[in-house]
Amino acid sequence: MKSNHLLTPHLFLVSLLLSFSWPTLGDTHRQHDSFLQCLSRHPSNAGSISSVIYTQNNSSFSSVFEFSVRNARVSTPTNPRPLVIVTPSHVSHIQATVNCSRSHGLQVRIRSGGHDYEGLSYVSQVPFVIIDLINLRSIDVDTENNTAWIQAGATIGEVYYRVAEKTATRAFPAGICPTVGVGGHFSGGGYGMLMRKYGLAADQIIDAELVDVNGKFLDRNSMGEDLFWAIRGGGGASFGVVVAWKVKLVPVPLTVTVFTVNRTLAENGTMLVHKWQSVAPKINEDLYIRIFLRAVNSSRQDGTRTIQASFTSLYLGGTDELLPLMQESFPELGIARQDCIEMSWIQSILYFAGIPQSEPLEILLNRTATAIIFKGKSDYVTKPIPETGLEGLWQRFYEDKSKSLELIFSPYGGNMDDIREWETPYPHRAGNLFNIHYGIAWGEEDVASSQRYINFMRRLYGYMEPYVSKSPRRAYMNYRDLDLGTNNNGVYTSYKQASRWGLPYFNNNFNRLIHVKSSVDPDNFFRHEQSIPLLRR
Repeated sequence: MKSNHLLTPHLFLVSLLLSFSWPTLGDTHRQHDSFLQCLSRHPSNAGSISSVIYTQNNSSFSSVFEFSVRNARVSTPTNPRPLVIVTPSHVSHIQATVNCSRSHGLQVRIRSGGHDYEGLSYVSQVPFVIIDLINLRSIDVDTENNTAWIQAGATIGEVYYRVAEKTATRAFPAGICPTVGVGGHFSGGGYGMLMRKYGLAADQIIDAELVDVNGKFLDRNSMGEDLFWAIRGGGGASFGVVVAWKVKLVPVPLTVTVFTVNRTLAENGTMLVHKWQSVAPKINEDLYIRIFLRAVNSSRQDGTRTIQASFTSLYLGGTDELLPLMQESFPELGIARQDCIEMSWIQSILYFAGIPQSEPLEILLNRTATAIIFKGKSDYVTKPIPETGLEGLWQRFYEDKSKSLELIFSPYGGNMDDIREWETPYPHRAGNLFNIHYGIAWGEEDVASSQRYINFMRRLYGYMEPYVSKSPRRAYMNYRDLDLGTNNNGVYTSYKQASRWGLPYFNNNFNRLIHVKSSVDPDNFFRHEQSIPLLRR
């Protein structure tokens, strides 16, 4: 999109509306039947579509639905299930599902891996169909040009494995959890241990394939630069069904070095976390040090707990280069040679995922993951949190009855400072010291227990407000948080309502995303509780 296409802010101080109406629940059975009849009549280049359709009467329906559910909090027996799940094995199956859903008044939800903090890819309060991309997961690695075509149903683990299968000196910068699907991860930004060196997964995307609201199959050239810009960090599910991504692979050395050292409060933990804030974003971009904060049993015999900071690092090089770098930049951490482990990049993927090095690399191809009950939130920090602020944070860990609260501090700087905020919809670039991920999990499935832990998380989030970004208080779209604001199944009453979450996720890029959305999906077919809204017409 050229700069002269950008809309001025005053154009958005208007009401937003939706011109598409949904049928009543009494029409659901008729919708279901007519939708299936439509699918059966739709031409397919891959033969009959019937083999990839699962209705609620199908014996495999529950297992197909639950296989990619990761947050049990938002997938309960009281939540409506999809009328139909379609697991396309060919683009024509996606086209048929989009066309038939539109013509029969059904909403679609698009799922690639299921690691969805609020379940927006598999939960809806209106009649809906899931397009589950699990069968579209081919990965074609081109070592001659250092690129790869990755279908949106693949997982990050599958991508890492296929790249390492072909070359030991190329990698891809994405997250650390192997079972995350690339469809949502890439389209929301996608950060990981190589972020300070190479940026986000979205920053490496050079082409994409997408089925739009009219059922057309588009690539970068045919979709245009506006839409191509929007899906690289703005969330693909607001604009269409992303089928595949073409990405650049990045160079890595044959040997990388990792370490994890734990420091409690008695071991100067508060001072070290405070010091880290001024070191980690400014250190050499080949070095990435993140912190995991947890409450653990103390060394005392009275059952008390203490706070532990785990400093976990990836260095793109050997121990001999890492040690003097740490001694110069962060001597207080006291890293010694025995703390360091040299390995290949692909072995580091196992290390950071918590998988033993004795496991074969093929474990990265395992898509199975256990659903848990959890709530997540996120923040960005632009000024170091003072030690007094950290001490107040430690107190919140002691108040956590679940004993599962974990905070992750992920440093920015390096290459992230060099990419301008508007180059992709993901805006959190220069000026951010680090991202905070808040996570809490619990075992009870009853509503009262869930509300108790959610309220605890909200209080913690409120405590952190003075120490994080402001105007807006920013958040990471891939850590969806419906506390920031929702709409009524895609119907927005005002720009102010939509901006409650749109500005934290996208900042100045939110208005441009609205402009693109209004151009490519003017009837707001692709929508969910935090989808990109429309301009008022």
